[in-house]
Amino acid sequence: MFRTEVQVPRAGLSLDLQHPVLTIGSCFAEVIGSKLQQHKVDVVVNPFGTIFNPISVSLLLRAATGQAYTFEEHLVQQNGIWYAYDLHSSLASANKEELLQTIQERLRQTGQQLQNASLLIITLGTAMAYRLQESGKLVANCHKLPARNFTRELLTVEEMRTAFEQMLAQLKQVNPAMKVLLTVSPVRHLKETIELNSVSKASLRLLCHQLQEAHQEVLYFPAYEIMMDDLRDYRFYKEDMLHPTPLAEDYIWQRFVDAYYTADFRQFMDQWEKIQRAVAHRPFQPQSEAHQKFLQNTLQQLQELGQKYKIDVSSEAKTLRKQLLP
Repeated sequence: MFRTEVQVPRAGLSLDLQHPVLTIGSCFAEVIGSKLQQHKVDVVVNPFGTIFNPISVSLLLRAATGQAYTFEEHLVQQNGIWYAYDLHSSLASANKEELLQTIQERLRQTGQQLQNASLLIITLGTAMAYRLQESGKLVANCHKLPARNFTRELLTVEEMRTAFEQMLAQLKQVNPAMKVLLTVSPVRHLKETIELNSVSKASLRLLCHQLQEAHQEVLYFPAYEIMMDDLRDYRFYKEDMLHPTPLAEDYIWQRFVDAYYTADFRQFMDQWEKIQRAVAHRPFQPQSEAHQKFLQNTLQQLQELGQKYKIDVSSEAKTLRKQLLP
């Protein structure tokens, strides 16, 4: 054996298609969330865009559960575009009121999902954070404003834990049955230097450990450890040598599913992935009798799968029907 395999305990979770999920945090939350979405899970994926530091994640979740917070006081206009310091730059608008409406809609959507979710996945990216010079406010995103507007700091484990304890207490009031799955993003933040990235990741990992020890509803998924210790080879990194390749993401995704989802869901996954490949298939002779029969068979399998698992397959069915001859 020429690798160190990371063991992931099942932790008593047995999720399936009927269990809603919310993901929030760094870009790794986007990866897991998107894969759940592709497999027809009811999931809301990173509703506020990519958020890297734990305190900003905590603030947004508390706001989504009803904690009073005035986002309008924390907007900034840059080159004719309005941004929110607490959100990712992808949620921006040339119109201030439109941005505020978008924020309120995302808060409403997130709050609703939190009430129903069986699992909340929080992926922490970095303990490095930025504060506005003039106000001292911690920001989730600097939106490419001049560096002189901000001061950089390494958040302490104590202040991150305080923010999370407050947030977890509010989540319990909204949805006592929900589990919270913490992960540390395997993406390295080398712009902070290799040394500070190591300190940052260590702080996040210690935070997760302390919260997991203190709260029964808090779990930890070792995405960071899988990438660092199991997939310990640069062939599992993209060209930037920072982000995992699709192969690495698929491997970590499979470990996630194996740990927390039922055998029935995993069986569905296999069937659904075959259907997806069939829907995406593009033949050399689309009008041939063989391909038309293939389309009809795939459509029938798709509809049977949709009925069996009670999932919406209308989009995939529409794609297939467009290829059928009249």
